[in-house]
Order: sequence, then structure tokens, then C-alpha cells
Amino acid sequence: MAFDMAAFLGGISDVVRPGEARPFVVHDSELETLPAAKVHNPTTLRIAGKLPTNTFEIFRQTIPAGLSSDMQRHYHETVHYVISGRGHTELDDESESWETGAFVYTPPWTWHRHYNDSADEPVEFLTIENSRLLALFGIARRESAGLSTVSEARERFQ
Repeated sequence: MAFDMAAFLGGISDVVRPGEARPFVVHDSELETLPAAKVHNPTTLRIAGKLPTNTFEIFRQTIPAGLSSDMQRHYHETVHYVISGRGHTELDDESESWETGAFVYTPPWTWHRHYNDSADEPVEFLTIENSRLLALFGIARRESAGLSTVSEARERFQ
């Protein structure tokens, strides 16, 4: 039997079809701020949780001036689009600078931390990750080492 994309999509249309509760347009003012206790760092994460996505999540992440995200690793892939600001990302034993308009990719299960290099302006990211897809398969995992270095994270989570 040949694969039929229309039949496949028709079989899941009830799951992904937008409606009043899960619209296909969500405005910035409608993003839901995650509680600080779930973020584990000084950044603010606001999720576009009402979108009818089943395999990925979209966040607007803000890193205040001079601060950073936590040192973390996770099974899912992530792409950050830099809406505004400048900084750098520490990824395992590498560091790379970025600024407005850049895309920052985080591979699975890689220690990483994002830094805001400005003393005056916040960094704004549009963050897209395939964490929901991995959760559907029961294989989502995330570890946070707080505001540590890569070597401290490796030592703590060996």
C-alpha cells in the first residue's frame, strides 16, 4: 500500500485543526508567561501555547541586560531567532557571538547557555523547539545546572 499524504493529514485533522480554543493566530499580548519556578534562570519565557502545535513549542524569551540563561541540556533541538539585542552562546567548549537577526541552533543533549552582552538592553529571542514531538514519544528530558560553567555542569551530571 502506498503512502497517501492527504489520507494521513485527514486522519489527524481533528488534532491539529485550529478553532476558538486553539486559534491559528496568537498575538504577543496573548502569550502566557511561564512561572519563574519552571524557568530556573533570570530569563522570562512566554509561550504561544494556544497555537494548535503538537510537535513543537514556540516561546518569546527575554534575557535582561547583563544576565544569562541557565546552563542546560535537553533531548530536543532548539532554534533561537534574535529579535533584538546582542550576546553570545556557550555551547560545550565553544562560544559564538550573535546579534539581531541571527539564528542560534542548539543541538540535542549539548550543554549550552545564552548570555546578554549588553549592560543596558534586554535580548529578545523567538525560540522554537521540537520538545512536544519528543514528549509524544515519551523521551523528553531536560537538565539544568543553574548558573554554572560547562565544566561544572559536566562534573555535576556525570
